[in-house]
Amino acid sequence: MSVLCESNPSRRAVLGSAGGLFAWSFVPRTAYAAPGSRDARFMVIVLRGALDGLSAVAPLGDPDYAALRAGIALTREGPNAALPLDGFFALHPAMPNFARLYAAGQASVIHAAATGYRERSHFDGQDVLESGQPGPGQTQSGWLNRLLLALPQGERIAPAGALAVGATAPLILRGAAPVLGWAPPFIPRAGDDLAHRLLSLYGERDPMLGVALAQGLETEQLAVGGTKGPARSAGPGMAGSAGMRRMAEGAARLMAADDGPRIAALALEGWDTHANEGGATGRLAGLLGGLDGALAGVEEILKPRWADTAILVVTEFGRTARVNGTVGTDHGTGTVAFLVGGAIRGGRVITDWPGLSAKALHEGRDLKPTTDVRAVAKGIAIDLFGVSAQVLARDVFPDTNTVAPLRNLTM
Repeated sequence: MSVLCESNPSRRAVLGSAGGLFAWSFVPRTAYAAPGSRDARFMVIVLRGALDGLSAVAPLGDPDYAALRAGIALTREGPNAALPLDGFFALHPAMPNFARLYAAGQASVIHAAATGYRERSHFDGQDVLESGQPGPGQTQSGWLNRLLLALPQGERIAPAGALAVGATAPLILRGAAPVLGWAPPFIPRAGDDLAHRLLSLYGERDPMLGVALAQGLETEQLAVGGTKGPARSAGPGMAGSAGMRRMAEGAARLMAADDGPRIAALALEGWDTHANEGGATGRLAGLLGGLDGALAGVEEILKPRWADTAILVVTEFGRTARVNGTVGTDHGTGTVAFLVGGAIRGGRVITDWPGLSAKALHEGRDLKPTTDVRAVAKGIAIDLFGVSAQVLARDVFPDTNTVAPLRNLTM
């Protein structure tokens, strides 16, 4: 695994400020495909910190919803009203782009979803979500990397590799399969003159490093879309709507290339809303607006490939059904996953709704999960890439023979 930025501005980081580093040189430049096969793109966005699914997609038709969400409940009418999805569920008003895609049949919601993890540790929950294992601490590889290794012969995905966005590769993409790493630079991007002088210097003194730097600069140019001038700080906790969008758009530009990666993963931080979460406006609204803008940016860049694009948005677990004393929500269980893309069979809220009555809540406090997010990922892998259910249960999501793939998620 090669990562293009490091946490300290070392020699490698200085080179990274001129352009993305090195990893592109390890990824074959030719894409292959079986005759007539779909040239699909698949992006996984991990929301770290635990998304409040009951605010992102509110069950306004549930008679117990409003009382549980005092101070943060969404409403059908009035200022900042929720965006209708069907007669029962409504979308947070900070997500108009998702609402547009949903209406166009290019986005769906999976509600009351979770992994098989039932505790409340962020660290362990993220480990289970990204490793695809039944419990935490069982492997150092991620399910998306193992999916690459499981692809059928002739698939163009494997030779093109995968893309990990961020200063460190998310666990979901760590493993034996080739991975390209890219992150927006930590320090201002160097000007063209310095980049050319570095290329000349290393071309004479260190030809191998010179080739790697040249290819890294090419990767950076693709990712930033020709943007000139200094870049903003972009560490692993890159904050704000603009930061989310910049990361997602950089990934989309690399995936749009004919010889670029077809599978990508990135993590967006900051979804732990213990206090002052807000309802239709406030902290969570800002986060959801950033995610919505990121999805819109990916759609715009991948427009020529949009019909074959699927995006899965997941989080490690949900949040409590009741609001706490600081007008926030604590660690919970059931939440939502989002599916977006031209390849998605959209316009649906997919759920076996458990209800929010006191009797229905998990442990008396959480939305009870009724859909396993591994079933969602399995369904996408089967529909887009032709991986068999048996291989998925054995190699990608071990010990999940009882977790049936959720099918017909894509067109």
